[in-house]
Amino acid sequence: MIQGMDRRGFLQLSLPAGAALLTPRWMRAQAASAPANDMVSQSRAGALNTPIKTTKLYDNVYLLQGAGGNMALQTGPEGNVLIDASFATAVPKIREAIGAVSKDAPDALINTHWHYDHTDGNEGLHAAGFTIMAHKMTRERLSTPQTMKMFHTTLPAAPAGALPAITFDHELHAWHNGDSIDMVHFEPAHTDTDIYIHFQKADVLHVGDIWFNGMYPFIDEGTGGTIGGMIRAAEQALAVAGTGTKIIPGHGPLGSKADFQKFHDMLSAIRDKVAKLKGADVSEEEVVAKKPTAEFDAIWGKGFMKPEVFTGIVYRTL
Repeated sequence: MIQGMDRRGFLQLSLPAGAALLTPRWMRAQAASAPANDMVSQSRAGALNTPIKTTKLYDNVYLLQGAGGNMALQTGPEGNVLIDASFATAVPKIREAIGAVSKDAPDALINTHWHYDHTDGNEGLHAAGFTIMAHKMTRERLSTPQTMKMFHTTLPAAPAGALPAITFDHELHAWHNGDSIDMVHFEPAHTDTDIYIHFQKADVLHVGDIWFNGMYPFIDEGTGGTIGGMIRAAEQALAVAGTGTKIIPGHGPLGSKADFQKFHDMLSAIRDKVAKLKGADVSEEEVVAKKPTAEFDAIWGKGFMKPEVFTGIVYRTL
């Protein structure tokens, strides 16, 4: 079992999860006319037919990419450590991908944050032998229903088998399979549950959804996310990375410190533009119409988060 010098034990739940912020009025009318859809069911259906791509990053560390958020795997005789769990329907494929590179027993599953594209497979992987670990707020979020207003989706509380059994407050350090593993909480950034995981010897850094490589990020304002928090988290992670560090984003391709720096600089520039307009009492709708992301859209505007939607999130979370 992975051992941590700062382990806080099992989290005792006591605080209700915060409700998501309301969509601004000018966007609500547009959203009301959109057809309802079950985002979770659609995602699970897509994961059924999405293969897992495995990329070796170090002697015993691998990047696993499928339908959900990017995963990482450390193998070894002390037990396999997996970062993030994708969707429930991807679990058989995840287990096959692990089995193709390792015959070692399951040990720990570490969640980078609470979102279902990173935790929906928790229950199945726990049943397969993994002990789930995360920041304490991840357990709190998963333990109660969570509403993602932007996606018109309310997620029910996760079953008991999907909840992290070991949680920590600020950081946890472990020594496992010949490497030192740092797990460190960011202040609210993409959510209020985000952590990074750094395999020091392998020099592989998983930063979760504080980095969407090659696209504008989704910032979950309903569970503590802010543009300022994203920028500060990127700075914190960049301070850990070296020029040769392999950095795993929550979504998008594997990247380098230089790639991550470009993402940080883009966020900072857009934040500054929007903040200047908001400070001059320009409304959110008017700021969106001014297209403050225009110079970045050719590179960053091709993901699922469209420029106008991202601009609105920046405005609301300043």
